[in-house]
Parts: sequence; C-alpha cells; structure tokens
Amino acid sequence: MNRELKSGGLGWPPEWLVPDWPAPANVRAVFTTRQGGASNAPWDSMNLGDHVGDMPAHVSANRAFLAQATRVRSVFLQQVHGSDVAMLDTHTHATDGYPADACVATLNQLACTIMVADCLPVLLCTEDGSVVAAAHAGWRGLVGDPDGVGVLESVYTAICTSFKPLQQPGRSPHAMKIIAWLGPCIGPGAFEVGPEVKTCFEAVQPASAECFSSVGAGKYLADLSGLARLRLQALGITQIYGNDGTAPWCTAGNPSRFFSHRRDAGLQGNGLRTTGRMAATVWRE
Repeated sequence: MNRELKSGGLGWPPEWLVPDWPAPANVRAVFTTRQGGASNAPWDSMNLGDHVGDMPAHVSANRAFLAQATRVRSVFLQQVHGSDVAMLDTHTHATDGYPADACVATLNQLACTIMVADCLPVLLCTEDGSVVAAAHAGWRGLVGDPDGVGVLESVYTAICTSFKPLQQPGRSPHAMKIIAWLGPCIGPGAFEVGPEVKTCFEAVQPASAECFSSVGAGKYLADLSGLARLRLQALGITQIYGNDGTAPWCTAGNPSRFFSHRRDAGLQGNGLRTTGRMAATVWRE
C-alpha cells in the first residue's frame, strides 16, 4: 500500500511523523525526525541516543522534550540487534537501558520506544487497543535464528501472551487482531548487503528472494521493509501500514529529515560512523 508520510501533531514539531494507520482511539504514536532538539552537528538536532558521542546534557534535554511533547514516559532500551522482548508492565523492564530489541505494554501512559538510524522501526497494537508494542528490526534481528524466530516473531508471541489475560470469559483467543506500522528505514536503493544476508533470509522464507536485487560483484540491494512485511504476513498480520519502500521513507536518501548510520560514515574524518538516533514510540492513553 503506497502511503505518503504524514507529518504534524499537537505538542511536537510539524516535521515529526504521525503514523497513518487505523489504530483505536486510545492508541497514540509518533516518529521523531532530526528536527526539534538541542544537539549540535553531527547530531543536530533531535538526537535521542545516549551512546553515539553526543553531549549527555543535550541527549537528556531531547528526551525531556519528547516526554513533554507526548505527555508520556518513553522507555529507552539497550538495543543489541537481537530478538529479546521487554515487558514494560513489570518494574524491572520499565527502566531505561534494559537489553532488548522490542517491548510490549498494556498499561496507560507508558510508551514503547525504539531508536533507529537506518534499521526499521515497527509499531504494533491490537485492534481493541489493549496492547501496544514496538520492535527494532535491523536485518540481524529480523532474520532471527535458524528456526526463523526473529524480533517480529518474538514480539508477536509477547503480544499474544499479554492479550490473553485481558480477554472476556468465553472469548476466543483467535479474536485478537494486530495492526502494524513500519517507519522510515534505509531504503532498497541504498541498503547494500552481501550474499550471506540473502542466504539467511531465504533459508527461513524462500519468498524473501524477491526482496533482493543483484548489483554485481556478489552484492545485493535489500528491501528491509519488504522483508518485514513478509515476516508479518507469515504471522497472520495483514493490516500493515507505513513504509512501502519508496524514496520518501529512506533514511539514507533524506539527510535533512532523517539520521542515517550508513550515510554519515566518516563525516568526522576519522572513519567512525557518527550520527544521531530517532525514535518510534507508541502508547495507550
């Protein structure tokens, strides 16, 4: 489905993106862009990552601005390109820095938050608005283990587990429906990978081959959002909105709007990839 990026919202900069998806009225979400923060170049200006060399005071100010704009508390994970899920309704996991690449919440005013700078952010909610979730889907977390259990499969299982206690007596577990929104990520015209990446995806899901195009010398361009759609569809999630792989969604191709880890390599003259982090966040009101 080809959808334009929808910007604007009450309480935050007009450049931030509001997911255009049929979420229930009690579910809110936003994707931050480069605009609106306190950081200096090369993290200018709304950098939310505390691990990329930016001044801690600027990161704290940016996170405080996010909290002020959304009027909820975002929980920031320590993302490790894996498939572990943090259940934010428990005290242990509702603090910043828990090592996981996805999170789930059923409590109000507690925002599931994922930071990205090329990887794909995936926001999810149940159709009845009882559960919200966010996942950080780089290629490693997306492909998962040899059995095909990656970050999307793990967060789906966690959503199902969270949903069951909320069911009414006699309600079928199959009554749960999930809606997904894919945020900006590095696009299929910029994400070059080696043959081992293609092989890993095809070993689990042969249809993944359609998301790779050869550019010669054993290299391929990969469609990260397309790969995520295939994995979500395999889980029975068919209501998928947002990133359709077109140019406006590409983090690498839109430097004035998005941070990009790959694009900004070597900008400091030292070979390091130094850039900021954006956030995709979803919560229940």
